Amino acid sequence: MVYELSDWQQRARQQVFIEQAIIDGRRVAARSGATFAAIDPATGKVLGQVAACGETEVDQAVRAARQAFEAGVWSLRTPAERKQVLLRLAELILANRDELALLDSLNMGKPVMDAWNIDVPGAAGVFRWYAESLDKLYDEVAPTAPCVLATVTREALGVVAAVVPWNFPLDMAAWKLAPALAAGNSVVLKPAEQSPFSALRLAELALEAGLPDGVLNVVPGLGEQAGKALGLHMDVDCLAFTGSTEVGKYFMGYSAQSNLKQVWLECGGKSANLVFADCQDLDLAAEKAAFGIFFNQGEVCSANSRLLVQRSIHGEFVERLQAKARGWLPGDPLDPASRAGAIVEARQTARIMEFIRSAEAEGARLACGGQQLMLNGSDNFIAPTIFTGVAPDSRLAREEVFGPVLAVLPFDTEDEAVQLANDSVYGLAASLWSDDLNRAHRVARRLKAGTVSVNTVDALDVSTPFGGGKQSGFGRDLSLHSFDKYTQLKTTWFQLR
Repeated sequence: MVYELSDWQQRARQQVFIEQAIIDGRRVAARSGATFAAIDPATGKVLGQVAACGETEVDQAVRAARQAFEAGVWSLRTPAERKQVLLRLAELILANRDELALLDSLNMGKPVMDAWNIDVPGAAGVFRWYAESLDKLYDEVAPTAPCVLATVTREALGVVAAVVPWNFPLDMAAWKLAPALAAGNSVVLKPAEQSPFSALRLAELALEAGLPDGVLNVVPGLGEQAGKALGLHMDVDCLAFTGSTEVGKYFMGYSAQSNLKQVWLECGGKSANLVFADCQDLDLAAEKAAFGIFFNQGEVCSANSRLLVQRSIHGEFVERLQAKARGWLPGDPLDPASRAGAIVEARQTARIMEFIRSAEAEGARLACGGQQLMLNGSDNFIAPTIFTGVAPDSRLAREEVFGPVLAVLPFDTEDEAVQLANDSVYGLAASLWSDDLNRAHRVARRLKAGTVSVNTVDALDVSTPFGGGKQSGFGRDLSLHSFDKYTQLKTTWFQLR
Protein backbone atom coordinates (compact mmCIF):
# COMPACT_ATOMS: atom_id res chain seq x y z
CA MET A 1 0.00 0.00 0.00
CA VAL A 2 1.29 3.46 -0.95
CA TYR A 3 0.67 6.29 1.52
CA GLU A 4 1.07 10.02 1.00
CA LEU A 5 1.67 12.73 3.57
CA SER A 6 -1.91 13.93 3.08
CA ASP A 7 -3.25 10.45 3.94
CA TRP A 8 -1.58 10.48 7.34
CA GLN A 9 -2.48 14.12 7.98
CA GLN A 10 -6.14 13.32 7.35
CA ARG A 11 -5.97 10.31 9.67
CA ALA A 12 -4.31 12.44 12.34
CA ARG A 13 -7.14 14.97 12.19
CA GLN A 14 -9.70 12.20 12.67
CA GLN A 15 -7.85 10.24 15.35
CA VAL A 16 -9.59 9.84 18.71
CA PHE A 17 -7.35 9.24 21.71
CA ILE A 18 -8.06 7.15 24.80
CA GLU A 19 -7.38 9.43 27.76
CA GLN A 20 -8.36 7.17 30.67
CA ALA A 21 -6.74 4.18 32.31
CA ILE A 22 -7.97 0.68 31.44
CA ILE A 23 -8.70 -1.13 34.71
CA ASP A 24 -10.74 -4.32 35.06
CA GLY A 25 -11.96 -3.98 31.49
CA ARG A 26 -13.22 -0.40 31.83
CA ARG A 27 -11.97 3.09 31.11
CA VAL A 28 -11.21 4.79 34.42
CA ALA A 29 -10.28 8.42 35.13
CA ALA A 30 -7.91 9.28 37.95
CA ARG A 31 -9.97 9.70 41.11
CA SER A 32 -8.08 12.91 41.88
CA GLY A 33 -9.02 14.32 38.49
CA ALA A 34 -5.33 14.84 37.72
CA THR A 35 -4.21 14.68 34.09
CA PHE A 36 -1.07 15.29 32.09
CA ALA A 37 -0.74 16.66 28.57
CA ALA A 38 0.21 14.28 25.77
CA ILE A 39 2.06 16.41 23.22
CA ASP A 40 3.00 15.76 19.61
CA PRO A 41 6.72 16.70 19.64
CA ALA A 42 6.72 17.28 15.88
CA THR A 43 4.20 20.13 16.14
CA GLY A 44 3.92 21.06 19.81
CA LYS A 45 0.19 20.32 19.60
CA VAL A 46 -1.54 18.88 22.67
CA LEU A 47 -3.12 15.59 21.63
CA GLY A 48 -5.04 14.99 24.83
CA GLN A 49 -5.19 15.26 28.59
CA VAL A 50 -4.45 11.79 29.95
CA ALA A 51 -5.41 10.46 33.36
CA ALA A 52 -2.45 10.81 35.74
CA CYS A 53 -2.79 7.64 37.74
CA GLY A 54 -1.36 7.44 41.23
CA GLU A 55 -1.46 5.08 44.20
CA THR A 56 -5.24 4.82 44.16
CA GLU A 57 -5.49 3.70 40.52
CA VAL A 58 -2.42 1.46 40.77
CA ASP A 59 -3.93 -0.27 43.80
CA GLN A 60 -7.22 -0.65 41.95
CA ALA A 61 -5.42 -2.16 38.93
CA VAL A 62 -3.34 -4.55 41.03
CA ARG A 63 -6.43 -5.64 42.93
CA ALA A 64 -8.26 -6.34 39.65
CA ALA A 65 -5.25 -8.25 38.36
CA ARG A 66 -4.99 -10.34 41.52
CA GLN A 67 -8.70 -11.15 41.53
CA ALA A 68 -8.56 -12.24 37.91
CA PHE A 69 -5.52 -14.39 38.59
CA GLU A 70 -6.98 -16.11 41.65
CA ALA A 71 -10.31 -16.67 39.88
CA GLY A 72 -8.43 -18.55 37.17
CA VAL A 73 -10.32 -16.89 34.31
CA TRP A 74 -6.98 -16.72 32.46
CA SER A 75 -4.37 -18.43 34.61
CA LEU A 76 -6.26 -21.74 34.65
CA ARG A 77 -7.12 -21.78 30.97
CA THR A 78 -5.39 -24.44 28.94
CA PRO A 79 -2.36 -23.45 26.85
CA ALA A 80 -4.43 -24.05 23.73
CA GLU A 81 -7.12 -21.64 24.95
CA ARG A 82 -4.64 -18.90 25.84
CA LYS A 83 -2.96 -19.46 22.51
CA GLN A 84 -6.14 -18.72 20.56
CA VAL A 85 -6.75 -15.43 22.37
CA LEU A 86 -3.18 -14.23 21.80
CA LEU A 87 -3.32 -15.23 18.13
CA ARG A 88 -6.54 -13.26 17.81
CA LEU A 89 -4.84 -10.27 19.43
CA ALA A 90 -2.00 -10.51 16.91
CA GLU A 91 -4.57 -10.43 14.11
CA LEU A 92 -6.28 -7.38 15.61
CA ILE A 93 -2.97 -5.54 15.92
CA LEU A 94 -2.41 -5.98 12.19
CA ALA A 95 -6.03 -5.12 11.41
CA ASN A 96 -5.51 -1.81 13.26
CA ARG A 97 -2.06 -1.20 11.81
CA ASP A 98 -2.72 2.31 10.53
CA GLU A 99 -4.11 3.54 13.84
CA LEU A 100 -1.39 2.00 16.02
CA ALA A 101 1.37 3.32 13.75
CA LEU A 102 -0.17 6.78 13.82
CA LEU A 103 -0.53 6.76 17.61
CA ASP A 104 3.16 6.04 18.16
CA SER A 105 4.23 8.55 15.52
CA LEU A 106 2.08 11.36 16.92
CA ASN A 107 2.97 10.52 20.51
CA MET A 108 6.75 10.32 20.31
CA GLY A 109 7.78 11.68 16.92
CA LYS A 110 9.03 8.61 15.07
CA PRO A 111 8.48 8.33 11.31
CA VAL A 112 5.02 6.86 10.83
CA MET A 113 6.24 4.45 8.17
CA ASP A 114 8.83 3.04 10.58
CA ALA A 115 6.00 2.33 12.97
CA TRP A 116 3.89 0.90 10.14
CA ASN A 117 6.63 -1.26 8.62
CA ILE A 118 8.55 -2.28 11.75
CA ASP A 119 6.88 -1.61 15.09
CA VAL A 120 3.30 -2.74 14.48
CA PRO A 121 4.05 -5.95 12.57
CA GLY A 122 6.85 -6.59 15.06
CA ALA A 123 4.45 -6.36 18.00
CA ALA A 124 1.96 -8.65 16.27
CA GLY A 125 4.76 -11.08 15.51
CA VAL A 126 5.83 -11.21 19.15
CA PHE A 127 2.30 -12.03 20.32
CA ARG A 128 1.98 -14.66 17.59
CA TRP A 129 5.36 -16.23 18.45
CA TYR A 130 4.59 -16.58 22.16
CA ALA A 131 1.10 -17.84 21.39
CA GLU A 132 2.53 -20.54 19.18
CA SER A 133 5.09 -21.50 21.83
CA LEU A 134 2.50 -22.21 24.49
CA ASP A 135 1.54 -25.74 23.54
CA LYS A 136 5.13 -26.71 22.77
CA LEU A 137 6.65 -26.21 26.22
CA TYR A 138 7.21 -29.25 28.40
CA ASP A 139 8.01 -29.62 32.09
CA GLU A 140 10.53 -32.04 33.61
CA VAL A 141 10.76 -35.28 35.51
CA ALA A 142 13.84 -35.47 37.72
CA PRO A 143 16.09 -38.55 37.73
CA THR A 144 15.27 -40.00 41.15
CA ALA A 145 15.04 -43.40 42.84
CA PRO A 146 12.49 -45.93 41.48
CA CYS A 147 10.20 -45.31 44.44
CA VAL A 148 10.07 -41.55 43.78
CA LEU A 149 8.45 -39.38 41.13
CA ALA A 150 9.77 -35.81 41.24
CA THR A 151 8.38 -33.30 38.76
CA VAL A 152 9.65 -29.81 37.99
CA THR A 153 6.89 -27.59 36.68
CA ARG A 154 6.59 -23.92 35.78
CA GLU A 155 3.86 -21.84 37.36
CA ALA A 156 2.76 -18.30 36.61
CA LEU A 157 3.95 -15.78 39.21
CA GLY A 158 0.64 -13.99 39.63
CA VAL A 159 0.61 -10.21 39.14
CA VAL A 160 3.29 -8.79 36.86
CA ALA A 161 3.96 -5.05 36.60
CA ALA A 162 5.50 -3.88 33.34
CA VAL A 163 7.01 -0.41 33.01
CA VAL A 164 8.00 0.45 29.45
CA PRO A 165 9.76 3.37 27.71
CA TRP A 166 8.70 5.85 25.07
CA ASN A 167 11.10 5.02 22.25
CA PHE A 168 9.20 1.94 21.00
CA PRO A 169 5.90 2.23 22.87
CA LEU A 170 3.97 -0.60 21.22
CA ASP A 171 6.92 -2.95 20.71
CA MET A 172 8.22 -2.68 24.26
CA ALA A 173 4.73 -3.34 25.60
CA ALA A 174 4.48 -6.45 23.41
CA TRP A 175 7.91 -7.69 24.54
CA LYS A 176 6.69 -7.70 28.16
CA LEU A 177 3.03 -8.56 27.74
CA ALA A 178 3.22 -11.47 25.31
CA PRO A 179 5.33 -13.85 27.45
CA ALA A 180 3.81 -12.66 30.74
CA LEU A 181 0.27 -13.27 29.49
CA ALA A 182 1.20 -16.45 27.68
CA ALA A 183 2.50 -17.86 30.96
CA GLY A 184 -0.87 -17.17 32.60
CA ASN A 185 -0.10 -14.05 34.62
CA SER A 186 -2.21 -10.96 35.05
CA VAL A 187 -0.44 -7.71 34.14
CA VAL A 188 -0.49 -4.05 35.12
CA LEU A 189 1.24 -2.02 32.41
CA LYS A 190 2.54 1.50 32.91
CA PRO A 191 3.47 3.14 29.62
CA ALA A 192 5.82 6.11 29.57
CA GLU A 193 3.99 9.38 30.15
CA GLN A 194 5.31 10.62 26.80
CA SER A 195 3.62 7.80 24.87
CA PRO A 196 0.54 6.22 26.48
CA PHE A 197 -1.84 5.99 23.53
CA SER A 198 -0.80 2.79 21.75
CA ALA A 199 -0.69 0.87 25.05
CA LEU A 200 -4.20 1.99 25.92
CA ARG A 201 -5.46 1.02 22.48
CA LEU A 202 -3.67 -2.33 22.76
CA ALA A 203 -5.52 -3.04 26.02
CA GLU A 204 -8.86 -2.51 24.34
CA LEU A 205 -7.83 -4.75 21.44
CA ALA A 206 -6.88 -7.42 23.98
CA LEU A 207 -10.38 -7.25 25.46
CA GLU A 208 -11.82 -7.55 21.95
CA ALA A 209 -9.61 -10.60 21.38
CA GLY A 210 -11.16 -12.31 24.41
CA LEU A 211 -8.76 -11.52 27.24
CA PRO A 212 -10.88 -11.50 30.42
CA ASP A 213 -11.44 -8.29 32.38
CA GLY A 214 -8.68 -7.53 34.85
CA VAL A 215 -6.03 -9.68 33.19
CA LEU A 216 -4.46 -6.67 31.44
CA ASN A 217 -4.71 -3.24 33.04
CA VAL A 218 -3.00 -0.06 31.78
CA VAL A 219 -2.26 2.80 34.16
CA PRO A 220 -0.83 5.89 32.47
CA GLY A 221 0.88 8.32 34.78
CA LEU A 222 4.11 9.92 35.84
CA GLY A 223 6.99 7.72 36.87
CA GLU A 224 7.31 9.39 40.28
CA GLN A 225 3.71 8.49 41.03
CA ALA A 226 2.38 5.50 39.07
CA GLY A 227 5.77 3.88 38.50
CA LYS A 228 6.85 4.25 42.10
CA ALA A 229 3.50 2.95 43.34
CA LEU A 230 3.95 -0.21 41.27
CA GLY A 231 7.52 -0.63 42.49
CA LEU A 232 6.46 -0.39 46.13
CA HIS A 233 3.23 -2.35 45.87
CA MET A 234 3.08 -5.29 48.25
CA ASP A 235 0.92 -7.42 45.96
CA VAL A 236 2.99 -7.18 42.77
CA ASP A 237 4.98 -10.40 42.31
CA CYS A 238 7.33 -9.24 39.56
CA LEU A 239 8.28 -5.96 37.90
CA ALA A 240 9.79 -5.89 34.41
CA PHE A 241 11.32 -2.58 33.37
CA THR A 242 12.92 -1.12 30.27
CA GLY A 243 14.36 2.37 30.62
CA SER A 244 17.25 4.30 32.07
CA THR A 245 19.79 2.85 34.46
CA GLU A 246 18.96 5.58 36.98
CA VAL A 247 15.31 4.58 37.17
CA GLY A 248 16.20 0.89 37.11
CA LYS A 249 18.15 1.40 40.32
CA TYR A 250 15.08 3.01 41.87
CA PHE A 251 13.04 -0.11 41.14
CA MET A 252 15.67 -2.32 42.76
CA GLY A 253 15.36 -0.15 45.85
CA TYR A 254 11.57 -0.25 45.78
CA SER A 255 11.71 -4.04 45.79
CA ALA A 256 13.95 -4.04 48.86
CA GLN A 257 11.63 -1.58 50.62
CA SER A 258 8.51 -3.62 49.91
CA ASN A 259 7.96 -7.34 49.33
CA LEU A 260 11.20 -8.39 47.59
CA LYS A 261 9.34 -8.71 44.31
CA GLN A 262 11.41 -9.96 41.40
CA VAL A 263 12.76 -7.06 39.36
CA TRP A 264 13.96 -7.57 35.81
CA LEU A 265 15.85 -4.66 34.29
CA GLU A 266 16.77 -3.79 30.72
CA CYS A 267 18.50 -0.43 31.05
CA GLY A 268 20.78 1.90 29.14
CA GLY A 269 23.69 1.33 26.83
CA LYS A 270 26.69 2.88 25.15
CA SER A 271 27.22 0.21 22.54
CA ALA A 272 30.46 0.04 20.58
CA ASN A 273 30.75 -0.66 16.86
CA LEU A 274 34.26 -1.87 15.90
CA VAL A 275 35.40 -1.54 12.28
CA PHE A 276 38.65 -3.31 11.40
CA ALA A 277 40.78 -2.57 8.37
CA ASP A 278 40.21 -6.08 7.02
CA CYS A 279 36.51 -5.32 6.50
CA GLN A 280 36.09 -5.64 2.73
CA ASP A 281 32.79 -3.76 2.37
CA LEU A 282 33.38 -0.40 4.02
CA ASP A 283 30.40 1.12 2.24
CA LEU A 284 28.03 -1.39 3.85
CA ALA A 285 29.75 -0.92 7.19
CA ALA A 286 29.26 2.85 6.91
CA GLU A 287 25.64 2.45 5.92
CA LYS A 288 24.97 0.19 8.91
CA ALA A 289 26.96 2.43 11.25
CA ALA A 290 24.72 5.34 10.26
CA PHE A 291 21.62 3.20 10.77
CA GLY A 292 22.94 2.03 14.12
CA ILE A 293 23.00 5.56 15.55
CA PHE A 294 20.48 7.58 13.51
CA PHE A 295 17.55 5.15 13.26
CA ASN A 296 14.63 6.22 15.49
CA GLN A 297 16.49 9.54 16.01
CA GLY A 298 19.13 7.65 18.00
CA GLU A 299 16.54 6.96 20.70
CA VAL A 300 17.48 3.30 20.99
CA CYS A 301 18.93 1.70 24.14
CA SER A 302 21.24 -0.50 22.05
CA ALA A 303 22.22 2.26 19.60
CA ASN A 304 25.78 1.88 18.34
CA SER A 305 26.75 5.28 19.72
CA ARG A 306 30.52 4.62 19.92
CA LEU A 307 32.26 3.92 16.62
CA LEU A 308 35.77 2.50 16.93
CA VAL A 309 37.66 2.57 13.61
CA GLN A 310 41.12 1.17 12.91
CA ARG A 311 43.41 4.11 12.32
CA SER A 312 44.58 3.03 8.84
CA ILE A 313 41.03 3.41 7.45
CA HIS A 314 39.77 6.11 9.82
CA GLY A 315 39.77 9.04 7.39
CA GLU A 316 38.23 7.13 4.50
CA PHE A 317 35.57 5.59 6.71
CA VAL A 318 34.53 8.89 8.27
CA GLU A 319 34.09 10.37 4.79
CA ARG A 320 31.82 7.49 3.81
CA LEU A 321 29.91 7.89 7.07
CA GLN A 322 29.37 11.61 6.55
CA ALA A 323 27.81 10.87 3.16
CA LYS A 324 25.50 8.29 4.72
CA ALA A 325 24.50 10.70 7.50
CA ARG A 326 23.04 13.12 4.95
CA GLY A 327 20.34 10.56 4.24
CA TRP A 328 19.15 10.73 7.86
CA LEU A 329 18.10 14.39 8.00
CA PRO A 330 14.90 14.59 10.06
CA GLY A 331 11.57 15.48 8.50
CA ASP A 332 7.86 15.53 9.21
CA PRO A 333 7.14 12.16 10.90
CA LEU A 334 3.91 11.86 8.90
CA ASP A 335 5.77 12.21 5.60
CA PRO A 336 6.46 8.70 4.25
CA ALA A 337 9.73 10.02 2.80
CA SER A 338 11.14 10.90 6.24
CA ARG A 339 13.77 8.49 7.57
CA ALA A 340 14.05 10.34 10.89
CA GLY A 341 11.52 12.32 12.85
CA ALA A 342 11.26 14.48 15.95
CA ILE A 343 12.94 14.02 19.32
CA VAL A 344 10.34 12.84 21.82
CA GLU A 345 10.04 16.07 23.85
CA ALA A 346 11.64 19.46 24.45
CA ARG A 347 13.42 18.24 27.59
CA GLN A 348 15.17 15.44 25.71
CA THR A 349 16.02 17.79 22.84
CA ALA A 350 17.69 20.18 25.27
CA ARG A 351 19.61 17.31 26.86
CA ILE A 352 20.97 16.15 23.50
CA MET A 353 21.99 19.68 22.52
CA GLU A 354 23.80 20.03 25.84
CA PHE A 355 25.81 16.89 25.01
CA ILE A 356 26.75 18.42 21.65
CA ARG A 357 27.94 21.64 23.29
CA SER A 358 29.82 19.65 25.92
CA ALA A 359 31.60 17.55 23.28
CA GLU A 360 32.75 20.69 21.46
CA ALA A 361 33.96 22.20 24.74
CA GLU A 362 35.94 19.05 25.50
CA GLY A 363 37.79 19.33 22.20
CA ALA A 364 36.00 16.82 19.98
CA ARG A 365 35.79 17.78 16.29
CA LEU A 366 32.33 18.22 14.79
CA ALA A 367 32.41 16.32 11.51
CA CYS A 368 28.77 17.01 10.60
CA GLY A 369 25.43 18.03 12.09
CA GLY A 370 25.14 19.54 15.53
CA GLN A 371 22.20 21.78 14.65
CA GLN A 372 18.78 22.00 16.25
CA LEU A 373 16.25 22.37 13.43
CA MET A 374 12.80 23.97 13.18
CA LEU A 375 9.96 22.24 11.34
CA ASN A 376 6.19 22.81 11.49
CA GLY A 377 6.65 25.22 14.38
CA SER A 378 8.60 22.70 16.49
CA ASP A 379 12.33 22.77 17.24
CA ASN A 380 12.45 19.16 18.46
CA PHE A 381 14.53 18.12 15.46
CA ILE A 382 18.29 17.52 15.52
CA ALA A 383 20.52 16.94 12.52
CA PRO A 384 22.50 13.68 12.47
CA THR A 385 25.71 14.52 14.30
CA ILE A 386 29.18 12.95 14.15
CA PHE A 387 32.16 13.85 16.33
CA THR A 388 35.71 12.66 15.68
CA GLY A 389 38.73 13.04 17.92
CA VAL A 390 36.63 11.98 20.91
CA ALA A 391 38.66 11.28 24.04
CA PRO A 392 37.90 7.88 25.63
CA ASP A 393 37.29 9.52 29.02
CA SER A 394 34.98 12.28 27.73
CA ARG A 395 31.27 12.49 28.49
CA LEU A 396 30.38 11.76 24.88
CA ALA A 397 32.36 8.52 24.97
CA ARG A 398 30.98 7.34 28.31
CA GLU A 399 27.44 8.62 28.88
CA GLU A 400 24.26 7.62 27.06
CA VAL A 401 22.98 10.50 24.90
CA PHE A 402 19.85 8.79 23.54
CA GLY A 403 19.90 10.92 20.43
CA PRO A 404 21.46 11.10 16.94
CA VAL A 405 25.00 11.82 18.13
CA LEU A 406 27.93 9.54 17.27
CA ALA A 407 31.35 9.47 18.96
CA VAL A 408 34.17 8.22 16.69
CA LEU A 409 37.40 6.95 18.26
CA PRO A 410 40.44 5.51 16.45
CA PHE A 411 42.36 2.39 17.48
CA ASP A 412 45.52 0.68 16.29
CA THR A 413 45.39 -2.92 17.52
CA GLU A 414 42.79 -5.55 18.22
CA ASP A 415 43.60 -5.52 21.91
CA GLU A 416 43.15 -1.75 22.04
CA ALA A 417 39.80 -1.99 20.26
CA VAL A 418 38.51 -4.58 22.71
CA GLN A 419 39.79 -2.58 25.68
CA LEU A 420 38.05 0.58 24.44
CA ALA A 421 34.83 -1.26 23.71
CA ASN A 422 34.70 -2.91 27.13
CA ASP A 423 35.68 0.26 29.01
CA SER A 424 32.07 1.15 29.83
CA VAL A 425 29.66 0.81 32.71
CA TYR A 426 27.21 -0.62 30.19
CA GLY A 427 27.10 -4.02 28.54
CA LEU A 428 24.04 -4.17 26.32
CA ALA A 429 25.26 -4.63 22.75
CA ALA A 430 28.26 -4.41 20.44
CA SER A 431 29.01 -4.82 16.74
CA LEU A 432 32.16 -5.67 14.84
CA TRP A 433 33.17 -5.65 11.19
CA SER A 434 35.90 -7.98 9.93
CA ASP A 435 36.35 -10.45 7.09
CA ASP A 436 38.90 -12.40 9.10
CA LEU A 437 36.90 -15.34 10.45
CA ASN A 438 39.36 -15.96 13.27
CA ARG A 439 39.28 -12.32 14.35
CA ALA A 440 35.48 -12.21 14.20
CA HIS A 441 35.18 -15.17 16.57
CA ARG A 442 38.02 -14.00 18.77
CA VAL A 443 36.76 -10.46 19.25
CA ALA A 444 33.10 -11.45 19.58
CA ARG A 445 34.05 -13.76 22.45
CA ARG A 446 35.97 -11.00 24.23
CA LEU A 447 33.32 -8.27 23.96
CA LYS A 448 31.30 -7.84 27.16
CA ALA A 449 27.82 -7.42 25.76
CA GLY A 450 24.51 -9.26 25.76
CA THR A 451 24.33 -9.24 21.95
CA VAL A 452 27.34 -9.09 19.62
CA SER A 453 26.49 -8.47 15.96
CA VAL A 454 29.15 -9.50 13.43
CA ASN A 455 29.18 -7.73 10.05
CA THR A 456 25.86 -6.08 10.87
CA VAL A 457 24.54 -3.89 13.69
CA ASP A 458 22.02 -4.41 16.45
CA ALA A 459 20.84 -7.83 15.25
CA LEU A 460 17.46 -8.71 16.71
CA ASP A 461 14.86 -11.46 16.41
CA VAL A 462 12.05 -12.72 18.62
CA SER A 463 13.78 -16.10 18.76
CA THR A 464 16.93 -14.74 20.44
CA PRO A 465 17.23 -13.13 23.90
CA PHE A 466 17.76 -9.37 24.19
CA GLY A 467 19.42 -7.84 27.23
CA GLY A 468 22.81 -7.09 28.69
CA GLY A 469 25.03 -6.98 31.72
CA LYS A 470 26.77 -4.51 34.01
CA GLN A 471 24.62 -1.36 34.38
CA SER A 472 22.58 -2.27 31.32
CA GLY A 473 20.69 -4.60 33.65
CA PHE A 474 20.23 -8.35 33.71
CA GLY A 475 16.79 -9.12 32.33
CA ARG A 476 16.20 -10.82 29.00
CA ASP A 477 13.35 -10.02 26.66
CA LEU A 478 12.32 -12.20 23.70
CA SER A 479 13.01 -15.89 23.07
CA LEU A 480 11.83 -18.77 25.25
CA HIS A 481 14.22 -17.51 27.94
CA SER A 482 11.78 -14.67 28.60
CA PHE A 483 9.49 -17.17 30.32
CA ASP A 484 12.12 -17.39 33.06
CA LYS A 485 11.06 -13.91 34.21
CA TYR A 486 7.37 -14.62 34.42
CA THR A 487 7.26 -18.11 35.91
CA GLN A 488 8.66 -19.90 38.95
CA LEU A 489 9.82 -23.48 39.28
CA LYS A 490 7.95 -25.87 41.54
CA THR A 491 9.27 -29.25 42.63
CA THR A 492 6.59 -31.81 43.45
CA TRP A 493 7.90 -34.97 45.16
CA PHE A 494 5.82 -38.16 45.17
CA GLN A 495 7.08 -40.82 47.53
CA LEU A 496 5.65 -44.07 46.16
CA ARG A 497 4.75 -47.13 48.24
